[in-house]
Amino acid sequence: MAAKSFTFMSFLARLIGAMVLVFATYNPSGYSYFHWVKDSMHDFGPLVAFAGVVLLIGWVMFLRATARSLGMLGILLAAGFFGTLLWLVIDRGWLDADNLKVITYLVLVLLSAILATGMSWSHIRRKLTGQIDVDDVEDNG
Repeated sequence: MAAKSFTFMSFLARLIGAMVLVFATYNPSGYSYFHWVKDSMHDFGPLVAFAGVVLLIGWVMFLRATARSLGMLGILLAAGFFGTLLWLVIDRGWLDADNLKVITYLVLVLLSAILATGMSWSHIRRKLTGQIDVDDVEDNG
């Protein structure tokens, strides 16, 4: 059973986990799984394959939880929220739209925020509304 106390630190732990997953998969620094595969395409070995499977497991876990808790409408709303937030930051001049590297990092952080929100949404919803999400019910009869 999930813990009843969901705190900001609980969300932060999910956000950090999502950021590790997203940034390990791809980031503009050149140190990511994407770059590793690209640079070792001629010498693709079991370590690269194993790391890919580990990342795939993480993506399936985060995406499945996000899809189940937010649903398609919730994912679209979260993407719209974070997308318009990025637009606002650029429109206000707080971020230069020509700096592709910074924009890429910000988009990766926002993707991580969507995944963390999806992983946390059942807890957040319970805090806000008092309603509990139940996916699977065991029959102990």
